[in-house]
Amino acid sequence: MNKLLTTVFALAVACVTLSAQAQKVTGSVENGGKKVAMCVGCHGIVGYQASFPEIHKVPKIAGQSATYIASALNAYKAGDRKHPTMRAIADSLTEQDIADLGAYYGQLGLQEGDAPPATLAKQPGDKVQALISRDKDNNCTKCHGANFNTPNDGTVPKLAGQHADYLYVALKSYKVENHGQLGRANAVMAGQAKKFSNAELKDLASYIGSLPGELKTVPESRIHRSH
Repeated sequence: MNKLLTTVFALAVACVTLSAQAQKVTGSVENGGKKVAMCVGCHGIVGYQASFPEIHKVPKIAGQSATYIASALNAYKAGDRKHPTMRAIADSLTEQDIADLGAYYGQLGLQEGDAPPATLAKQPGDKVQALISRDKDNNCTKCHGANFNTPNDGTVPKLAGQHADYLYVALKSYKVENHGQLGRANAVMAGQAKKFSNAELKDLASYIGSLPGELKTVPESRIHRSH
């Protein structure tokens, strides 16, 4: 029994140690800039379109927070976000790689221009306003910010100015269940997305994508020139 207890204690200490080490992983902007080769082929081309699960522009990731980028990559790696290409890329990344890429892309949105206003720069029409405020206690702005650019948590993405067609596809993916290659496992977003028809999600995406934001696409030539 004593030997068993000793083993259990040793395993517990090891788990705590590994957890502490994981928390110490800090991303490097410089190193992240050297690891973007697998990213720029899609995310570094202005207007580049993907064809899966349907044709849409690949998302702007420059300017998202480092925490969100890391969270998204880890979700692809765990299979919580189902996308064959992104899953394969995420699987190839170490925890340090993910932290470095997050740090690199996270700082790009702050290099040019001022941050968008704290409140909505473009008021929605009555139809879209009704969609945004449909759930008064848990609407879109509660998590994504009054201007859709100031999330309440690092794992929540900035949405303002993101490609509308990508936002639409992403929102729909939260409604998908029991599919091998489609869908996103996020209980909060699934609960929200299922309250809207696809047509309503498209209206929301179109409005949010039209707002000023920090997100941008940084061409590969600029990345190479800076390193």
